[in-house]
Amino acid sequence: MKKFIALATMLIMATIAFAQDEIDPKDKGEIKFEKTRHNFGVFSQDTAVVSYDFVFTNVGKSPIIIHNAVASCGCTVPDYTFDPILPGKKGKITVTYDGTTRRPGVFRKSIAVHNNGRQTPIRIYIEGEMIASENGIKEVELITDSTLYINNTLE
Repeated sequence: MKKFIALATMLIMATIAFAQDEIDPKDKGEIKFEKTRHNFGVFSQDTAVVSYDFVFTNVGKSPIIIHNAVASCGCTVPDYTFDPILPGKKGKITVTYDGTTRRPGVFRKSIAVHNNGRQTPIRIYIEGEMIASENGIKEVELITDSTLYINNTLE
């Protein structure tokens, strides 16, 4: 009896495994971004937090689910919907660059968008140049071992 139950269980599991064949790639969802690169241009250190919405459309035949969006740096944060995007519908990924702890200068960051569609991951990019504030470079005070550093000079 135990052998019969074990055999029946294995048969059912094998049937389920074969029934869940991979979806044909041409029937999967497909993300098409309106644009995959955004340039913030030049902005001041006074407004060091900037955001952009990357809008996309599901041009495939199945719903798209974004599993994860991973930025190349901790100063860049992607935010996306967890809801499935149905075929023909739009979705968005909001990417925020926070330069408050960064030095002025040019930056380029990438975000890898992992999804269940045909292409995964898809990379989107932000770039720009943050310049010093109008009042000069903001002073940053760091206290390390009872020594005060201001603008990288020992005081």
